Amino acid sequence: MQDWPYPLWIAHRGAGKLAPENTLAAFRLGASYGYRAFECDVKLSADGVPFLLHDATLERTSNGQGSAGDQAWSALSLVDAGAWHSRAFAGEPMPSLQAIAQFVQLNSFELNIEIKPTPGIEHATGLAVGQACAALWQGRARLPLFSSFRPEALQGARESAPQIPRALLVDTLWPGWMKVARALDCVAVVSNHLLMDADLRGQLKDAGLRALCYTVNESADAERLLALDIDGIITDAVDRFSPASPGL
Repeated sequence: MQDWPYPLWIAHRGAGKLAPENTLAAFRLGASYGYRAFECDVKLSADGVPFLLHDATLERTSNGQGSAGDQAWSALSLVDAGAWHSRAFAGEPMPSLQAIAQFVQLNSFELNIEIKPTPGIEHATGLAVGQACAALWQGRARLPLFSSFRPEALQGARESAPQIPRALLVDTLWPGWMKVARALDCVAVVSNHLLMDADLRGQLKDAGLRALCYTVNESADAERLLALDIDGIITDAVDRFSPASPGL
């Protein structure tokens, strides 16, 4: 099994629900709680710029409207992605992947990039995100970790940035998931924490795959996963789980 450079505790979308998700403000808040690894969602603007957003549409987490993937970055970069959360974050913009890369690199943080394609352009999104990351992390020893629920997106990233490690995200153990993870040369599987048990942990170990879980917000769940010697815990609860200690 390959060396694993990523910390155990990973802040979900920057700082969970304590700040507007997938923004620089969230990353800064997560870092203030001692987190040194972050998860974020990346998709493409209509003109091919990788940027951070979870949903396919803008309404839930910004004052924008419509499909984000149908809009140019010049318009998306002006959207208010903070006021929906609270007045304190009003005016917070959606960051580009380039901006997040600069932040984590300057602070020596680690990054899990979930490739979150607009439906219908899965492979193209993976290809473009891979190309962008290959350039942004060129010459650096510590690379981000790609993950995606969509194998087509991981295949695209594999083609454009084979040197950047990949993880398959699974919400259910659908038929053939292990075969797909192996075919994509994944180094890890990121599962819904409710799926993780000793049997699944053993399967992953036997396959030489690291095991990460999302989204773990309760102490009992974290303790159960720690007892399984899990490799990564993605959490919203950055104010309750301290990454400085191996336990809780």
